[in-house]
Amino acid sequence: MCGIVGLFLKNSDYEQELGRLFAPMLETMCGRGPDSAGFAVYNAAAPEGAIKISLQHPATDYDWTRLVAALEERVGGPVEFSINSTHALLVASTDEPTLRLALAELAPDVTIMSIGRRIQIMKETGTPQEVVERFGVRRMTGTHAIGHTRMATESAVSTAGSHPFSTGMDLCLVHNGSLSNHNRLRTNLRREGIDFHTENDTEVAAGYLTWRLRQGLGLKEALVAGLEDLDGFYTFAVGTEEGFAVLRDPIACKPAVMAETDDYVAMASEYRSLAGLPGIENARLWEPEPGVVYNWSHAA
Repeated sequence: MCGIVGLFLKNSDYEQELGRLFAPMLETMCGRGPDSAGFAVYNAAAPEGAIKISLQHPATDYDWTRLVAALEERVGGPVEFSINSTHALLVASTDEPTLRLALAELAPDVTIMSIGRRIQIMKETGTPQEVVERFGVRRMTGTHAIGHTRMATESAVSTAGSHPFSTGMDLCLVHNGSLSNHNRLRTNLRREGIDFHTENDTEVAAGYLTWRLRQGLGLKEALVAGLEDLDGFYTFAVGTEEGFAVLRDPIACKPAVMAETDDYVAMASEYRSLAGLPGIENARLWEPEPGVVYNWSHAA
């Protein structure tokens, strides 16, 4: 059992309050996942030609300054960075393959959490309340956020096993449920050039969407294709640079509830996670239908 939440802002007036609205949604799901928690937040885009990369190292005193200096020499330009507990956010004017290769050579003990123009992922072991406080979620701004609280049932409690998972530029996925064919899919997707770093089935689902998006499908079409290829019980919440989507498997045994107003779309495993949102008393509330993709986008 795990808890998932998502908040997609339709009204830009709320962007400065994203973290304040999102933090209690994540904390309320503690009962469904007290072992670890994580979230992806989409905020201001990197400058044209630059990308953001979110990194994690278990040591809170890790020497990020030294790593950034080495990266600047490697990419031939300045790398901006900020530190937040065990994570660091770097902004560099280079491309994804160059950055991944440089980090693999310079800092193999550092984990890449996400790469993209707007995404930033943070996750750690501990209760959702501890994770929210550790990373200062309430102060965060942005257009949308997706979160997960984990109750480990098949693998160890670890940062690596925590959600969200990101396998492509600005894409992330959180998941409540399990996939029965993830081992075969992982093997097939590796042949297609998708990299995996854990044995987690959620990483496979994220990798599947990355593969479909690289084929030119939109997010909705990629999720529709997943209904045929992803075997198991699941509720997914997915984030992209401009979009947000929710999908339950065709049987839909994993809980989910959604709320929509003129200002936002929100989803959670349980209604009580949505109860504190502004205007929730007048929101359109519904349970997502089995096998139906619900998606929203800021793209023109």
